[in-house]
Amino acid sequence: MEQKIAIFAFNGEPMCFVHALLNALDMQAKGYDVKLIIEGSATKLVQHFTDAEVPFADLYNTVKQAGLIDCVCRACAAKMGALDAAEAQQLPLGRDMSGHPGMAAYLERGYQVISL
Repeated sequence: MEQKIAIFAFNGEPMCFVHALLNALDMQAKGYDVKLIIEGSATKLVQHFTDAEVPFADLYNTVKQAGLIDCVCRACAAKMGALDAAEAQQLPLGRDMSGHPGMAAYLERGYQVISL
């Protein structure tokens, strides 16, 4: 049975977020079904990593191009000023739980939830 992991990245500190990106790529390489959900203050990093000069912008783009970003929290992105950047990148917006992506939806589909 394929391992299904949903990584909820809440922390907006870039070095913490980088570990969510690295783990998503590592798990995918090892055959896991991985979904990255960008929540909380981490949503501001969607805009931050659009600058190619920012450290780890290439890592963010690799994760994005691999299709690992399942969604960005719509409510938090709006609050953090990153909603336009998420939309410009055509990232899906999660909002099934009062404007936020709910963990229950992932659990119901058999994903193990990890929050960072």
